[in-house]
Amino acid sequence: MAAVRKKSTRRDPRKRHGQLRAIMRKRVFDCYESCGICGHPVDKTLVKGLPLSPEIDEIIPVSRGGSPYDFENLQLAHRSCNRKKGSKMLGEGELSDEYLLPTSRAW
Repeated sequence: MAAVRKKSTRRDPRKRHGQLRAIMRKRVFDCYESCGICGHPVDKTLVKGLPLSPEIDEIIPVSRGGSPYDFENLQLAHRSCNRKKGSKMLGEGELSDEYLLPTSRAW
């Protein structure tokens, strides 16, 4: 008999209060123009899923106790920068030059 996999009881805290998260997302989009990780401008018109599309990044990751609803903990970021950062915090290890975006489209 195959083992039955239990459903995880942990839920993504970003999805608990969807309306509040949407308000915070709009506020971050209105206040910031450049990526909080690499410093380059963010094109807010790009669709989701592209490497340079805009995303909301938690400065202190949720997995490390940061709040996904605190405006002081949120920043605008490129998708690629946010994915490279992951659950690390800026200033940890080798996170300095790793986030510089390529200057050409040859990547």
